[in-house]
Amino acid sequence: QVHMVESGGGSVQAGGSLRHSCLASGSIFRINTMGWYRQAPGKQRELVATITRGGIANYADSVKGRFTISRNNAKNTVYLLMISLKPEDTAVYYCNADVVTSQTMATLDNYWGQGTQVTVSS
Repeated sequence: QVHMVESGGGSVQAGGSLRHSCLASGSIFRINTMGWYRQAPGKQRELVATITRGGIANYADSVKGRFTISRNNAKNTVYLLMISLKPEDTAVYYCNADVVTSQTMATLDNYWGQGTQVTVSS
């Protein structure tokens, strides 16, 4: 019902920056919390940042002060600005959204983007 398409990943040297975006489309009535997660090889997927519909953001300790999450509710899009990147930020990044798909049914479903590679070299 809902598709999440990510773009903006890539490769950068340590200390550089990258911009990432994720567009949600399909049967969307309202998107509540959106977020970004990442998974490095051999590790579990971990939360990077979340943002409520009202714009309240939360960050993992490892990215505080370096990453900024934002969203455009009219465009159903969430963004992640990454600065001062470190090699340990290398991972596949996934966007996530809690979506209400119907005005008549108050059910909340969770959707994931396809994942994009972010590589930070030293």
